[in-house]
Amino acid sequence: MAQLWGGRFTKETDKLVYQFNASISFDQKFYEQDIRGSKAHVKMLAKQKILTKEEEQAILDGLDGIAEDVKTGKLTITEQYEDIHSFVEAVLIERIGEPGKKLHTGRSRNDQVALDMKLYTRDEIKEIDCLLKRMLEVLLRLMKEHIKTYMPGFTHLQKAQPITLAHHLGAYFEMFKRDRGRMSDIYERMNYCPLGSGALAGTTYPLDRTYTAELLEFAGPTLNSMDSVSDRDYLIELLSALSTVMMHLSRFSEEVIIWNSNEYQFVEIDDAYSTGSSIMPQKKNPDIAELVRGKTGRVYGALTSLLTTMKGIPLAYNKDMQEDKEFVFDAIDTVKGCLSLFTGMLETMKFQKDVMADSAKNGFTNATDAADYLVNRGVPFRDAHGIIGRLVLYCIEEGKAIEELGMSEFKEISPVFEEDIYEAVSLETCVDKRNTIGAPGEEAMEYVIKIEQEYLKKN
Repeated sequence: MAQLWGGRFTKETDKLVYQFNASISFDQKFYEQDIRGSKAHVKMLAKQKILTKEEEQAILDGLDGIAEDVKTGKLTITEQYEDIHSFVEAVLIERIGEPGKKLHTGRSRNDQVALDMKLYTRDEIKEIDCLLKRMLEVLLRLMKEHIKTYMPGFTHLQKAQPITLAHHLGAYFEMFKRDRGRMSDIYERMNYCPLGSGALAGTTYPLDRTYTAELLEFAGPTLNSMDSVSDRDYLIELLSALSTVMMHLSRFSEEVIIWNSNEYQFVEIDDAYSTGSSIMPQKKNPDIAELVRGKTGRVYGALTSLLTTMKGIPLAYNKDMQEDKEFVFDAIDTVKGCLSLFTGMLETMKFQKDVMADSAKNGFTNATDAADYLVNRGVPFRDAHGIIGRLVLYCIEEGKAIEELGMSEFKEISPVFEEDIYEAVSLETCVDKRNTIGAPGEEAMEYVIKIEQEYLKKN
């Protein structure tokens, strides 16, 4: 088909070149944003008396008709058009005639695509934020339920000190809360309207860019037309934030995979989020967690790809920048899918409380508290550390937990031990006496949960 920009050319573009150059296969994804931006542009042109009221109404009605027909399937976006902008404009001209040719007055495809991508990204950030909030709501519910569910805390993947499941899940609450904060920051920083920047140097038409920005709910117009059409910072920031979301999901997935193993058995994943083996009937595999972990690299790749694409591009717009869309579209879809599935898996997961508590008891996670017991009775910490080291070695040789030792065995290691050592090294005591803000004690956790509840109410 003849191109909307074809007046300068004396022959058709080579078919292979045309296909290589075209973006309709993927940028049709934001046809709604393209039409929304065009409607705002037309309203501004009419306000500035660049279009008549009759022309404005004809174009707006035509755009609404295209949007409705695409939505219902009556009109199909085909690859005979170079991009979504060409499609909308060509169909509009076909439907309403001469007024349709005035749609593009005072703008370029450069500022048009910059606008469409910003509108699309804004919409997607809102959806991702909703999914993150849903994750936080599930985590908070589980935290409330498991304030007294004891488990081992780990460093170096070795049992370290006893904590609660509420405390462990609370760490992920903080991570995903920071993710929401990053999304909010990106939204605020990117929320300026590029439309009216033209190809790179604005236009001679008396556009009211502030009015256009208001119509599209931007904070205002962008302030440099060259930067407006060549800025991809907000997409790089978004891909960085999405990579961090995936990193958090991957860490969480790794723990679910470990907890689901035969060696741990801390959790039972619901059948709806598991699969079996084709030859081993006993298997129940954590496939969703594994796929989330695997897809993390895909999102990292999108960030690296866009950074590489942008690193050597001179001002202003260059065709290289068309490569931003597929990376971003795929990363957004990947993150949304992973958040939705992981939240569902987490919400239906069963936590094996007794197994977790036994694991904490059998891993000497109360050794630090035993050392603190001696320090509180006048033993220097370095000496107490050595005494408890010998105590743990004895327990390993005898196949016992610290709390299973008899008083005579305690006394043999150190005469400072008395009957109250048993209370001092119980899981409940080890956890609940830790009540500084951010610690796993019941009082501290209830305080933090109230803070998180207020956060979700306000945000």
